Parts: sequence; structure tokens; C-alpha cells
Amino acid sequence: MATFRYVVADVFTDVPLAGNQLAVFTDARAIPEEQLQPLARELNVSETVFVYPASGTGHAAIRIFTPSLELPFAGHPILGTAFVLAGPLQLVEIHLETKAGVVPVRIERDGARIAFGRMTQPPFSHEPFEDADALLAALGVESSGLPVELYRQGPGHVLAELASPDEVAALAPDFAAVARIAGEHGAVCFARQDGHWKARVFVPGVGIDEDPATGSAAGPLALHLSRHGRIAFGDEIEIRQGVEVGRPSTLFAVARSETDVEVGGTAVVVARGEFRLP
Repeated sequence: MATFRYVVADVFTDVPLAGNQLAVFTDARAIPEEQLQPLARELNVSETVFVYPASGTGHAAIRIFTPSLELPFAGHPILGTAFVLAGPLQLVEIHLETKAGVVPVRIERDGARIAFGRMTQPPFSHEPFEDADALLAALGVESSGLPVELYRQGPGHVLAELASPDEVAALAPDFAAVARIAGEHGAVCFARQDGHWKARVFVPGVGIDEDPATGSAAGPLALHLSRHGRIAFGDEIEIRQGVEVGRPSTLFAVARSETDVEVGGTAVVVARGEFRLP
């Protein structure tokens, strides 16, 4: 029987059993390729990461799987993996090789404890979303305060601004319709709430009806708000997400320019386990 060990981290929170769950197989070299997707499906968390030795300039290479497919980039898997690996490696900055390129994550410590991480996201494009009206209808939204645009970061995210945080909280999307219209892209609904932004992210096209914390949407949201004048370039935003699914999360993001976008947050390791497979 082969033994494959993994850890579970809750990401974009410092409180166990909140944030977004992540499974990390810290040494995936012996795991057969055909077992990667089934393992991710068996764990059934938003994303599962498999760690390999670096092949280039990074400290490690990672592959990221949802329960149904592999992603070139995703935010909370990168931040969570950085917390898992940077501790024993005693690094202040860890570089993770992904299929979207090398992603640096700066580590802030409080003594021996990792207190915060900030990732520089790979550059991404944006464009108007052609099926905006149909997507808004599937979400149960009458209109968006800003243009409905697709940002091609991670699985891609379509952003829609609602009038109030109460409207965001009350959303009850038609998930089948959202999946049909948005495909593998996420639908991000957001509104300003006091000094932060309330967001909900729906990605039924990849098997995640509602994501508790979405790092690959946080950077695009900061850029979207900056491009359209809701905030200034260089302003850091705080995003609160996941309340409606019982996993409150806090993300931080800043767009200093169109190509300089950073997302930060915390994470906590909550479990360790192993699979024993023939």
C-alpha cells in the first residue's frame, strides 16, 4: 500500500473552521498522475494542491485541482501552500511555480508564527462579458453599477456591482443557469459595506456553487474598482466573503497598476492525514 500524506489548511482566516479549506499533498512525487483528480474529488474541498520539486527558479512547483478539473492559477491554494511550506523552510519569501508562472509570496512573521502572506498575482487581461444580461438574470440581479467585465485570472471571474451589501447577502442564484452562461468562470457579486467590500463568488461550472474565499477574484476586484474610479490605484481594499456558507473569510487586495496586483491574507493548518492506496 502506498501512503500519501496531506495537510488541511483554512485560508483567508486565522480562525480554524472558517475561511476556505485547502488540502496540500506536501510531497506528490510518488502519486500516479491518474490519481491526482480522483484524490481531489475524494477530498472535495475547493482546491487540492500537489507539491513537487521546483523545475526552474522557484522553491517548489505546485499543481492545483478543484474536484472536477486542474487550474493554472488560484489564489487561496497559493497562499495556503505558502503558509504550509514557508514555515519549515524558514523563508521570508517563497516562490511557487504554477502553470501560470512563478508566483512570489512575501511572508510576515510574529516571532516564529507566520502571521500574514502577500502574493503578487500574474498579469491578467480583462474584457466586457458578452452575456452580461443573461448572467445577471441567472444571478437574480437587475443591474450592475459598474460594467460587467470578465477578468481572466485563475478560472476567470465576471464582476457585477450590486447596490447594497443586503442585496449581495440575499442572492439566490440559479446555479445551473450560471454554470451554463459563465462556464468555468466565477460570478463575483460585490458591494461597498462601511470601510470594506462584501462579496460572494459563485463557480458552479467547476463544481463549487459558492466559494468561501477567492484569492483569484480579489485581485481583479481591486483592479476593477481602481479602473472605474471607485478607489484610487494603490488603495488596499478589505474583502469579506463566505458568511452565507458559514465560513467567514477576510482578504486584502491592492492594484498599484494594471500589471501590479497583490493579494494577502492569513491561514491556519487545522488537520493532517494520509491516504493508503494500492
